[in-house]
Amino acid sequence: MTASPLDVATDIARASEALAKAGGDAIERHIFICAEPQKGECCAPAQGAASWKYLKKRLKQLGLDGPRRSEGGGGVARTKADCLRICFAGPVAVVWPDGVWYHSCTEEVLEQIIQQHLIGGTPVEEFRLRPAVRGQD
Repeated sequence: MTASPLDVATDIARASEALAKAGGDAIERHIFICAEPQKGECCAPAQGAASWKYLKKRLKQLGLDGPRRSEGGGGVARTKADCLRICFAGPVAVVWPDGVWYHSCTEEVLEQIIQQHLIGGTPVEEFRLRPAVRGQD
């Protein structure tokens, strides 16, 4: 069954309203974390759940969660992903639009990412995941 043009227009209007409510252009960074993966390959589900819970709690505590409201806070969105297709050394996270990937995202590592990268703007090199260079031994 195909949606009518009116239904599509209504859905787009609702999506636009939801984007405005979520902060729209006032989101400066977005952190995605592979937490509670269905296959459990990158990390144990309990570790992923703990990391997600910590990330949500800390972003809220620090006033970073959601759209930027002032120079002092906000501007960070967060999303729990089932899988980021990096099935090793998890939980794995990625910060956009910076395109910085992280491995081993325990609560301690997430705190470093929050403080140094999300607040300070500098990636945490110790836990940065980079693509392997092919053709080099």
